[in-house]
Amino acid sequence: MAHDFKAFPELTNSQMQLYYFDSPHKQITGDFTAQVVRVIDGDTIRVKASFRDFDFPVRLANIAAAELNESGGLKSKSWLENKIDKATVEIIVDPQNRVGKFGRLIGEIIAGGLNINEASMRENSSEAFGARGFNLFPDFNLELEEFKLKWL
Repeated sequence: MAHDFKAFPELTNSQMQLYYFDSPHKQITGDFTAQVVRVIDGDTIRVKASFRDFDFPVRLANIAAAELNESGGLKSKSWLENKIDKATVEIIVDPQNRVGKFGRLIGEIIAGGLNINEASMRENSSEAFGARGFNLFPDFNLELEEFKLKWL
């Protein structure tokens, strides 16, 4: 099955083995400088880089912001827009964790010497990745331990 490079320009590390030479554009494997074209939400931006003739999404690494339709989502997006919209930024890419589940490049954003990913968490505009939705499902091991302490 052929890869849809228009919908998913970035190849995951496992896809690189299959489609690297079929890619119509350079695959990003390291850090680069780009201009922020648009802030999508509190943890995703679109950027334009000199080595590509199209803009593409970047998911901010290690953070998770509320969705736009959730409480705090618009505030988070606004915070990110105020920090980096239309700015030139450095994007730090972890070669072992380059592409997320929706085909977006993942990176840490540096603007004016400030790590935007970390600043977003400090300013309560986002949480550490994996923290959102914490405790939505019961921790059965913890519940078992509490049961043992109470009843056994």
